[in-house]
Amino acid sequence: MTDRTWLFTSESVSEGHPDKVCDRVSDSVLDAFLATGEDVRVACETLATTNHVTIAGEVRGPEAVLKDVEGIAREAIKDIGYEQDGFHWETCEIVNRLHAQSSDIALGVDAGNKAEEGAGDQGIMFGYACNETEELMPAPIQFSHRILRLMAEARKSGKEPRFGPDSKSQVTLRYQNGKPVGIDTVVVSTQHDGAVDQDTVRDMVKPFVTQALPEGWTLPDDRLLVNPTGRFVIGGPDGDAGLTGRKIIVDTYGGAAPHGGGAFSGKDPTKVDRSAAYAARYLAKNVVAAGLADKCVIQLAYAIGVPEPVAVYVDTQGTGRVDEDRLGKILRERVRLTPRGIREHLGLLKPIYARTAAYGHFGRPVEKDGGFGWERTDIANDLAREFGAEAAD
Repeated sequence: MTDRTWLFTSESVSEGHPDKVCDRVSDSVLDAFLATGEDVRVACETLATTNHVTIAGEVRGPEAVLKDVEGIAREAIKDIGYEQDGFHWETCEIVNRLHAQSSDIALGVDAGNKAEEGAGDQGIMFGYACNETEELMPAPIQFSHRILRLMAEARKSGKEPRFGPDSKSQVTLRYQNGKPVGIDTVVVSTQHDGAVDQDTVRDMVKPFVTQALPEGWTLPDDRLLVNPTGRFVIGGPDGDAGLTGRKIIVDTYGGAAPHGGGAFSGKDPTKVDRSAAYAARYLAKNVVAAGLADKCVIQLAYAIGVPEPVAVYVDTQGTGRVDEDRLGKILRERVRLTPRGIREHLGLLKPIYARTAAYGHFGRPVEKDGGFGWERTDIANDLAREFGAEAAD
C-alpha cells in the first residue's frame, strides 16, 4: 500500500435525538411482544413531533400488548429523560395505529418450504468488521458513540444534570496506510440547561471527549467544536420531527462500509433487514477475529418467501489471507443463513432490542441475557483451524 494519508468522518446521535426517540419506542413495542414468548410478528414505525407521538405498522401477537402500547411508549420516553414543555413523557399525545399483519406477507413468511420460514422481504444486507479497534469496528463511529454514551451516563446519574437528552457527535480521524493514526476534529452539539452559556457548555463536554479517545491522542482546542450554532436549549421532537429508521448509518458502521438500505428498529427477526444484517456482522467479525483478514465485508441477498439467501458475497478489501470464494462457502456451512437458522444461532427471539436503539447495533459487549449476541466470536477459532496454513502463509 502506498504511503497515503486521508481524513474520514463518522457521526453518532444520542438516545434523545428525535429519530432515536422513535427507534426506542418502536423497539420497546417489539420487546413487549417478544417478552410474551408467543409467535409474534412486529413491524412498528414511530413518528414524533412537538408533544405528539404516532405509532403505526403491522403486528401479530397478544391483544393485551397492543392495548398497552401507549404505556410502553411513555415509559421509553421517560427513561430517555424528556420532561420539557414541548415534549413530556407524561403529557404528550400518543396515537396508536398498529394493525394486523398483511395476510399476503404472513403467507410468504410462515409457509416456507421444508419447514423453513421464508424471508419477510426481499433485500440486501451488509456486515462489516475491521481491526481498527478492540471491538473490530471502524474507529470514527466507535469514538463518536463513546462520547455520547459517556455524556448520557453522566446526565442520567446526576453527575452532569445540565446536559439535555438530545445530542450529536462527529469524529474525524487521520488515516495513514489504511490505519487511524490520530484525531483531526471533533464536533459535539448538545442540548443544555438554559442557564449555562456557550463557554460553560464547552467545559462540560471536553472531559467526555478526552475520556472517549485513545490514550495519548490529543486534540487541539481549536479542533473541538461544541454547539457551533450557539444556544441549544430546545431539543428532541420539540425541536425537530423524528422518524423510526432514519439513522441507519449511525446504527451500523458510520459510512465506512456499505448499507443495504433497510432499517432495523421495530422489526422482529423474521425481517431479514434486521436479522440478516446481524448475521452478516457476526460472520465478518469472526473472519477478522480469526486473523483471516484485516477487513471484511459480507453481503447477503434474499427474496421474499424464500428461506435461503439467493447470494452470499465476501470481500476482504485486499487484506485477506485466504481464498474469498472458499471462505464464503465455509461460512455458509458454519451458519444456516435462513431466517430461522439465524434466529436460532444468534438467539434473537428475546426482548433484547430496546437497548440497540442508540449508540450503535454493533461493537457492543455481549450481554448475559443474549443481548448483542451477534458480537460473539465463537466460531473464530474454528475458522482459523479450517484455514490453518493458508492463513499463516
